Amino acid sequence: MEIVEKRWTQQYPKEISTTIDYDDVPLQHFFKQSAEKYPEHEAVHFLGKKVTYETLYDQSLKFANQLLKLGVKKGDRVAVMLANSPQSIIGYYGVLMVGGIVVQTNPLYVERELQHQLVDSGAKVILCLDSVLPRVQKVMDSTPLELIIVTTIPDYLPFPKGLLFPFVQKKQGILAVKVEYSERILRFSKLIKEGKAIDPKVEVSPSDLALLQYTGGTTGLAKGVMLSHRNLVVNAMQCDAWLYKAEEGSERVLGVMPFFHVYGMTTVMNVAVMKAQTMVLLPKFNPTDVLKTIEKQKVTLFPGAPTMYVALCNCPDIGDYDLTSIKACISGAQHCL
Repeated sequence: MEIVEKRWTQQYPKEISTTIDYDDVPLQHFFKQSAEKYPEHEAVHFLGKKVTYETLYDQSLKFANQLLKLGVKKGDRVAVMLANSPQSIIGYYGVLMVGGIVVQTNPLYVERELQHQLVDSGAKVILCLDSVLPRVQKVMDSTPLELIIVTTIPDYLPFPKGLLFPFVQKKQGILAVKVEYSERILRFSKLIKEGKAIDPKVEVSPSDLALLQYTGGTTGLAKGVMLSHRNLVVNAMQCDAWLYKAEEGSERVLGVMPFFHVYGMTTVMNVAVMKAQTMVLLPKFNPTDVLKTIEKQKVTLFPGAPTMYVALCNCPDIGDYDLTSIKACISGAQHCL
């Protein structure tokens, strides 16, 4: 057998190991580990709302058990169509806890794109924002979808932001969506409130399929890439290895890269959960908002795309912000923005 000479490792910084011993566990193992080790540590900061690791993990367990109650079985596909928010993390890990397969779905998809992905993946349940519900409803009968679980941004906003949010939307010209709940359209907050934070006791192995990650579709229709738990664990551990200055349980990572993209999902969500980092979430990219957030929240890690960094560098008032808390910027996903 020919041994390949890994010449590229000669370019590694001296702090980076050329080999890693990977943990042979499902991805959600790290979530449980972080929640047990750092229960009171802030897992998420979302527009002023703080959620601890214990709370985030418990709510993921509740969602997982509610999925089981709704008939979701190991191997079933569940779509998550959300902007970066606590619900997107709860939904993602809740599905994994029951052995389900996450189908990350872009909230900006038009009906044609959404219909293709839902049919192709075979997703029977979708977790989505109320703002995209009309699009989901229009394609529901032509897809395998059986249930729609609806959440809203105010569900995880602090008082009084939650009360004021509809007025802010109206001012921005965004029409409120009136949700009529039924046997097929369920309220996320109600499921969490009534759920049980107990181990769902579904055996999940590292080789099991965890994710159908759809490509950008730049060469035709988007294609679902099959990723196992082992694939996701290895990728997250590799990213963490390169962040050799990052400390467990103390970093604050900016979550502005969308979780429905594999780069944001890995470098922000999965690595953060693995290392008990605080995810400072922003639902969309705005240069001024990013600069203000870095300064105010003392962000230490910033995974972003080159277009983001260019936009920030072109901000005329960038020098007015204190960005010295940043330890590292991670760059990738040029094509996603």
